[in-house]
Amino acid sequence: MGIIKPKRLKTGDVIGIISPASSPDDLTKINSGVEYLEKLGYRVEVGKNVGLQEGYLAGSDLQRLNDLHDMFRNKMVNAIFSIRGGYGSGRLLDKIDYKMIRNNPKIFVGYSDINALQMAFFKMTGLITFAGPMVAVDFHDEISAFTEEVFWRTITSNKKIGKLQNPRKEKFYLLNKGRASGRILGGNLSLLCSLMGTQYLPNLKGAILLLEDIHEAPYRIDRMLNQLYLSKILKQVNGIILGNFVECVEQDPNKQSFTLNEVIVHYFQNQKLPVLYNVKHGHVKDNITIPYGLKCVLNATHAYIDISENAVL
Repeated sequence: MGIIKPKRLKTGDVIGIISPASSPDDLTKINSGVEYLEKLGYRVEVGKNVGLQEGYLAGSDLQRLNDLHDMFRNKMVNAIFSIRGGYGSGRLLDKIDYKMIRNNPKIFVGYSDINALQMAFFKMTGLITFAGPMVAVDFHDEISAFTEEVFWRTITSNKKIGKLQNPRKEKFYLLNKGRASGRILGGNLSLLCSLMGTQYLPNLKGAILLLEDIHEAPYRIDRMLNQLYLSKILKQVNGIILGNFVECVEQDPNKQSFTLNEVIVHYFQNQKLPVLYNVKHGHVKDNITIPYGLKCVLNATHAYIDISENAVL
């Protein structure tokens, strides 16, 4: 199956917004995000079921699925932005019309729980998607100028992306030397593990594997990395990019624990593959947008990541 790049976004285009996972507790955050997009000169189409709440989900599986399908089917919509992550995207995977999505490729943006959809889209359709800002998380309040600049350039310009840069030119750090190339895949470690053993996890052989997470104690990160190790995924990939692991510390001061750093060193230091860390991506305000499925060069020895192609047409 071939790779599909969506068309770039232009001023005046329509952005569809949906909640495939959870709904924000404060719905005014959606309004603020919509206002921000409209001020930039885009038109916004809000999914019919946005704002619904069913337990920890943004409406029933069918309601969230219908919004997803409607936005891909709607010829007027040029891009689809997620409102937030949370939980619930994985419940849609076996119900999605992947053929319809393949026939209507569009910019699709989100991170965290949305990662499940992104990996499934790549596996089932070849669509390049974007781990980037979400409407009610990153666009509702004070917006990071760094996140904005990288994100809008990535989805509006058909020039090659080039070398990724941290905010304030902060350096990437080397864990293992080496140079490798492959497609950037992966994302949220918890979500990646939840797809293992299903038909929705892309083939990671030869990939550059990106990993990040939030609010997972070191022993849980250990368990998930051990799962990647035992499943031989760490032997299949060509290189590792470690994004931000936010508040991944043991909360109980009376409990014995390894640090996150000790866990990461245990799993990656003895692997014969290049590993870079301190890449500002994940659940952070200053966030590098990552186009899943694009080819990149990871040079850990000289601490750079270079994407030598465009993400959009």
